[in-house]
Amino acid sequence: MLSLIYSVKPWLVAVGLNTILLGVSWIAPKKLLTPAGYLNAWLLGVLIWGTLGWQGYAVVMFYFLVGSFVTRIGMAQKEAEGIAENRSGVRGPENVWGSALTGALCVLGTIVVDIFFPSSHSLIPSPYCLLLLGYVASFSTKLSDTCASEVGKAYGKRTFLITTLQPVARGTEGAVSLEGTLAGVVASIAIAMMGWGLGLIDLLGVVCCILAAFIATNIESVIGATLQSRYNWLTNEVVNIVNTLIGAIAAMLIALIWTVAIA
Repeated sequence: MLSLIYSVKPWLVAVGLNTILLGVSWIAPKKLLTPAGYLNAWLLGVLIWGTLGWQGYAVVMFYFLVGSFVTRIGMAQKEAEGIAENRSGVRGPENVWGSALTGALCVLGTIVVDIFFPSSHSLIPSPYCLLLLGYVASFSTKLSDTCASEVGKAYGKRTFLITTLQPVARGTEGAVSLEGTLAGVVASIAIAMMGWGLGLIDLLGVVCCILAAFIATNIESVIGATLQSRYNWLTNEVVNIVNTLIGAIAAMLIALIWTVAIA
C-alpha cells in the first residue's frame, strides 16, 4: 500500500501544480500561450513532473520561459520586417509539441524501461541514463535553435545562407549569423549545465548536449535552406521535431561512442 501511495503521489502533485499554474496563466493579462496551447502545456507538464519530478520540470520550464522571452526581443522591428513569429510570439499547441515531442518521447521511454527492463539500470551507460540525456539534449537543442534564430533576426549584422555562405536578408530560412550562432551556443550550455546541476546528466552529458545542439541546429538551418520551401508539409513545427530528434539522438550516440572508446 505504501509503495502504491509513493508511486501515485508525484502524479497527484503534477496534476495539482499544473492546474494551479494553468489557472493563473489563464487569467494573467500577458499571454504566453493560446488557450489550446495552455491545455497542451498542462498535459506535457503533468507527464514530465509525474515521471521526472521537479528536476525534469525545471528544465522544460527554463526552456519555455527563456524561449518566450527571447522570441519577444526586438519584436516591433521583426514585425515591421515581416520576420516575427506568428501571433507576436504567443505559442499554440503545435509549438508546444514541435518543441517538446522528442523530450516527451524520452520521458515515456524512461517509463517503459522502468516497467519492463528494470535490470538494465545496471548497464553502463544504462538505457535510462541515455534517455535522460536525450531529454535534456532535446531542450538544449531547441533553446539553442530559438536563441540563434531570434537573436540573429534582431541583432544579426551580417547573415549568410548556410549552404552557400552568400549574404541574405535576416529572417531568411537557412540564414545564420555570428550573433545568432553565439547566442545559440550559450543557450545550449545553459540548459546542459542546468541538467547537470539537477542531477539529470553528468559532465560528459553536458559536453554531449552542447555538441549535439550545435550539430542539430546547423542541420536544421540546412533543411530550412534546401527542403522547407519545397514541401508544404515541412512546416516550422515539423522541422522543430526533426531538429530536437537529431539533437537527442546525436547526444546519445556521442555518449555511447565515447563510453565504448574509453572502455
